[in-house]
Amino acid sequence: MDKVEILILRNLLYNEEYLRKVIPFIKSDYFEDPHQKIVFQEIEKFVTEYNKPATKEVLCIEVEKRQDITDTSFTEVTKFISYLEDVATDYDWLCDTTEKWCRDRAIYLALMESISLADGKDKDKDRDAIPSILSEALAVSFDAHVGHDYLLDYEERYESYHRKEDKIPFDLEYFNKITKGGLPNKTLNIALAGTGVGKSLFMCHVAAAALLGGKNVLYITLEMAEEKIAERIDANLLNVPIQEITELPKLMFEEKVTKLSQKTQGSLIIKEYPTASAHSGHFRALLNELALKKSFRPDIIFVDYLNICASERYRAGSNVNSYTVVKAIAEELRGLACEANVPIVSATQTTRSGYGSSDVELTDTSESFGLPATADLMFALISTEDLEGLGQIMVKQLKNRYNDPTISKRFVVGIDRAKMRLYDCEQSAQDDIIDSGREEEYNNDEAKPKKSFEGFKF
Repeated sequence: MDKVEILILRNLLYNEEYLRKVIPFIKSDYFEDPHQKIVFQEIEKFVTEYNKPATKEVLCIEVEKRQDITDTSFTEVTKFISYLEDVATDYDWLCDTTEKWCRDRAIYLALMESISLADGKDKDKDRDAIPSILSEALAVSFDAHVGHDYLLDYEERYESYHRKEDKIPFDLEYFNKITKGGLPNKTLNIALAGTGVGKSLFMCHVAAAALLGGKNVLYITLEMAEEKIAERIDANLLNVPIQEITELPKLMFEEKVTKLSQKTQGSLIIKEYPTASAHSGHFRALLNELALKKSFRPDIIFVDYLNICASERYRAGSNVNSYTVVKAIAEELRGLACEANVPIVSATQTTRSGYGSSDVELTDTSESFGLPATADLMFALISTEDLEGLGQIMVKQLKNRYNDPTISKRFVVGIDRAKMRLYDCEQSAQDDIIDSGREEEYNNDEAKPKKSFEGFKF
């Protein structure tokens, strides 16, 4: 018999402190010996029902009630139970040993399951689930943190209020205003817009600004080729209309890129995947590959765009509705943001009703209302003929975990589509929005007279 398994089972009976710490992390499948597995199942069942350690007498009685074991097995199990005696063991060593055992067993079982998937023996799961299965096993650990004690942990809480959070700032005043200085790590941030409004333009601009700010940027594209995204960023950073980039002499182009490289310590990697073919598991593998081959670790990730990603959990063509799939994709991307400790910026389409609308709501989110529930920041990009004539695009906050979303709920930014740029507008442009009744910050005062943008609804 394995001495570690016996030691674990002994202490589950006689050491209540140890029991309460480790039992949430132990699975019956971790025990190879079938008799040990039965004993653990009965211990776990008793603890779940009565919230205290079982005794050997209780175990023998409960095992006798089981209908799934033979008389021979019953004899062997009760014999094993009688063998379990209280033995003094160093607590810290025991916890560390148990944690390592759990992780080793989880990894072994994950490898076996992965082999089964690779051989096509499991019809319920896709091979794409293998990275997730292995990652889950590798992540097995005993988390000593049991939560924040509101009354006792006030000092830690106070320090957190005054600790400067690591954020990726915008180069746009109002975006910094609504996010309190930029995008925090471990977040998912979504731009909502119709076709041709400016989803990719927005992401290319923010990516370019982050690069100029000295950040490492990873841009994942599932809609356009790597070269097309690079062309848009060239237009932005080189200050050249996108239509004229091909006309630049090679020497001048090289000179501009060289000067740009001298302005920043950051790097930009653009990676293309075919539409609907890649999911967060592929992106995770890419991060590992970039770290190994290029020593590149991103500070921010862009995914262009969410709706045309695949889900790591659900196979393409499976009998699952679009709500579930899109929500799963959003959850997987946010999980990746947490793992990589970066903000992720992505986009989604409006519904058909949102295409021609002069205003957009959360209900206009294409395919999934579960997406806004997952995102930390979500905003709509709105374009009309009037706004285009002014060289502007309107931004409407839909959800904001960083700040009060009623503050600057709507604002405008300048847009230069030729150079793929966004820029701050004069304050008078923001005042026009407020004066037109577009801003909902009146504290229930009567609406102010409208001056412009009559077509907007709210």
